[in-house]
Amino acid sequence: MNSQTEKLKQEKVIRDPVHSHIYIQDQIIMDLINTAEFQRLRRIHQLGTTSLTFPGAEHTRFAHSLGVYEIVRRICNHFQRNYPTQAPNDGLWDDHERLVAECAGLLHDIGHGTYSHTFEHIFKTNHEAITQAIITSEQTEVNQVLRKLGPNFPNQVASVINKTYPNQQVVQMISSQCDADRMDYLLRDSYFTGAQYGNFDLDRILQVMRPYHNGICFKKSGLHAIEYYIVSRYQMYLQVYFHPTSRSMEVILAHLLKRAQLIAQDPAAPADFQPGLLRPFLTGTFDIQRDLTQYLRLDDGVLTTYFATWQDFPDRILADLATRFLDRKPFKSAKFTQQTEPLLPRLQRLVADVGFDPAYYTATDNSYNQPYDVYDPSDPHPNAQIELMERDGSLIELSQASLLVQTITGRDMGDSRFFFPKELFQPEAAGLFADTATQFQSYIHNDQIINPKESTND
Repeated sequence: MNSQTEKLKQEKVIRDPVHSHIYIQDQIIMDLINTAEFQRLRRIHQLGTTSLTFPGAEHTRFAHSLGVYEIVRRICNHFQRNYPTQAPNDGLWDDHERLVAECAGLLHDIGHGTYSHTFEHIFKTNHEAITQAIITSEQTEVNQVLRKLGPNFPNQVASVINKTYPNQQVVQMISSQCDADRMDYLLRDSYFTGAQYGNFDLDRILQVMRPYHNGICFKKSGLHAIEYYIVSRYQMYLQVYFHPTSRSMEVILAHLLKRAQLIAQDPAAPADFQPGLLRPFLTGTFDIQRDLTQYLRLDDGVLTTYFATWQDFPDRILADLATRFLDRKPFKSAKFTQQTEPLLPRLQRLVADVGFDPAYYTATDNSYNQPYDVYDPSDPHPNAQIELMERDGSLIELSQASLLVQTITGRDMGDSRFFFPKELFQPEAAGLFADTATQFQSYIHNDQIINPKESTND
């Protein structure tokens, strides 16, 4: 690999509220930041609909990507100072890998689309595959910059994203249970949402991080810092990422896009329905290679503009969902369990009885996730575990060393919710049938779906 790149005459310093400063010494990093594809990330929110719950969460994929680069840069500096390779295959850090690691860290999210995860779910796109296409396609400015380091350099960077790069130390910097990506988004999301749950001791974690033959591990003395990181991640999922209002707005966004998809695929659709940049996705004809340029023109602002025009569209459902999303009119929700799940069809019928199409005005959603996954030998990427190194050089998996992590490892967290229009709790405002609304409300008690026969007074 050609690891030589032109150095900036004077390092560039970018102020950042999370890391204080981001330092750029290499011309290639500066050139990548200035590409059209990377600048697009300024126009994509990091947390999608979460800003509708936490008003400060206006940060972007652009700032997050810079933050990931900075953490990778710091890891490389730490490894080079303390664990530089002394002989071939000694399991220590070869600083010739620095540029591929820093470029992969910077570009790891460049394929994310507008309203990232909702868009991806509805239209079956894959941001990692698109990231690799952006990096390897000769049509992109990113590819042209990377090729300055050699014709195969873009493929090497893409293979880090694909987790097939031969040096697992580089792969695990970008993608593992305790990687630069996770560490930056926890700190950044915590800062901009105003929640304090995501704070942890980044400096200490980087200090105890070290390379070894099969990847990256942590010195046993850093156990408490790693525990704090795991608990912080656990809390952020519960308090921020799984917030019911954010999930409700995601439901509305998903239903809005599904309705637009139905209209776009209808031969009898009005001629004035012209969502040009969205058409390959709405019609199911998107091809990564053919439509990559069109994909890169989409951002949150473009989608919001479409929604604004749809507010006046003759299709009542499309217009209403667009208005609900733009004006932040979330659905209400109630938790359900295995015991109350059989009641959902009845609740959907009651929603239909008052004039709402259940396909677009109800939804179920579960937020279950695991804050830490124990190493699974069947996992095709065995970098899913966090390993601690004892003084004698032996390794122990984190949950085997920490009772705290063991307690939350493998446990489901979150809840399952049924979403429905708020109007069912405001019949006088919407002119709904009062008796049907009353019947619906009898199934909802303290944010939970219950069987009315089992209802008890508080």
